[in-house]
Amino acid sequence: MITQVRPPQPVTIGALAPLTRPGWVEAGRHLLAGLELAVGEVNDGGGIGGRPLELMVRDTAADPRRAAAAVDELAQLGVAAVAGEYHSVVARAAAARADALGLPFLCSSAVLDALTEEPTEWVARLSPPQSHGWRVYTDFLLDAGHSRIAVATEPSVYWASGVRILRDHLTPRGGTVVELDARALTPAAVCDALVDHRATALLLLVGLPEPAVSIVRSVRRDQRLTETMIGAPAGQPEFAEWATLLGGDGAAIPFLRYLPGRLGPLGARVGTALRERLSEEPSFVAFEGYDTITVLADVLRSHGTDRARIAASWPHVAVEGTRGQIRFSRTPGISVWQWARTPVQVVDRDPAEPSRLRIRHAG
Repeated sequence: MITQVRPPQPVTIGALAPLTRPGWVEAGRHLLAGLELAVGEVNDGGGIGGRPLELMVRDTAADPRRAAAAVDELAQLGVAAVAGEYHSVVARAAAARADALGLPFLCSSAVLDALTEEPTEWVARLSPPQSHGWRVYTDFLLDAGHSRIAVATEPSVYWASGVRILRDHLTPRGGTVVELDARALTPAAVCDALVDHRATALLLLVGLPEPAVSIVRSVRRDQRLTETMIGAPAGQPEFAEWATLLGGDGAAIPFLRYLPGRLGPLGARVGTALRERLSEEPSFVAFEGYDTITVLADVLRSHGTDRARIAASWPHVAVEGTRGQIRFSRTPGISVWQWARTPVQVVDRDPAEPSRLRIRHAG
């Protein structure tokens, strides 16, 4: 009698990403590419104690309720942890549900400071808190001579938080921030308001493609605003869609990204693999996805698949990621375990070559 050997049961991780509209699909695609690349490398190296690592991917479509329901489903399916998500408001819903269920959640890319209402042991995050990244961006604005700032906004906890950070950081240094409601104003009316308020910079705290694309085109074509800087701290110009939609009009619009000035050997190797997988230049979001699995694989190998032990391991993580060594700590004002040394840059697309990114400021 031949005894049939059963293959080892996989270790499963739930993965959340915006893969359909109205989610930021390109960000979701890059995030998933990083997650999947790292999972493949983990399995090529023997998996987790001989067990293959497997992703259970769920599309959040930028819907907080859909994300919360996905966390419920993944918890019932027995995942060891949940990872991913790009949109801050969606990640907040996922984090709240994971905390309530006692399910470890490693957030890859969402930056909203208040990712959970109360401090939690179950959630950790790789991306920097919004208060840090946007303060770096504010320093860039002031260094570039911009203190009269206008922001085109839409209703969102994330955008409102960004306006508050900008105002809190600018006002003590003599700066001003005026809000322009992108729902109520046409792009032409936004241009008129910029002239009326004598703003030297307009920040786009709005969705992509619309109304961001229409606002950029209107400002670029308004002869009164030839010296007005357009900025997009949330990172809309990071992705190829921006350059495809706007061409040269989308250049010289500074935005935040979370990469070091120069990648080390691991980051360079992963960047090459991501470029081949995506058939385009990988965004920082793809590196965040890869680092997420790198951290979780290390935790799973060291502490096993018990959820409580995974959550208890956050303060002991010391993993070499694509963008530096990753360690989690408690950061004042942040309710989750936080990688405190995430690199932050302000970059833009070179007007002479929009496919090339220029580093304008680092913090």
